[in-house]
Amino acid sequence: MSPMKNQTLAERLATSNAAKKDLLAKFKARPAIDSPEVLARQSERARISRERAERAAERDQEKREEAERLERIKLEERAEAEAASKAAMVAKEESDRAMVKQLLDYEAELKSKRDARYAARKQRQR
Repeated sequence: MSPMKNQTLAERLATSNAAKKDLLAKFKARPAIDSPEVLARQSERARISRERAERAAERDQEKREEAERLERIKLEERAEAEAASKAAMVAKEESDRAMVKQLLDYEAELKSKRDARYAARKQRQR
C-alpha cells in the first residue's frame, strides 16, 4: 500500500469500507461446510490420511520383522560361537590330558631307568 497522499477522511473511510466489502465477499464466496465440494475434499483428505496410516503401519511391521530377523541371526551366531568355543575348550582339555599323560609316562620311564641303574649298582656292590 502506498503511503498516504493527503487523503481526506472521507477517502480513507471509503477505502476501508471497500476493503471490508471485499473481505466479506471473499468469505461469502467460500462453499458451505455441507456442500458437495467440501465433503468431497474432506473425504479425500480422510482417505489420504488412512492410506498414510496404513503405509506407516506396514513400515512399522516391516521394521519389526527385520528387527526380529536380525535378532534371530544374532542368536544363531552367538549359539554357533558358543558351540565353537566349547569345541575348542574340549579340544584343549583333550590336548592337555594327552600332554599330562605323556609327561607322566616319561617320568615313569625315567624312574624305571633310574631304579634299574640303582639295582645294577647294588648288584655290583654285592
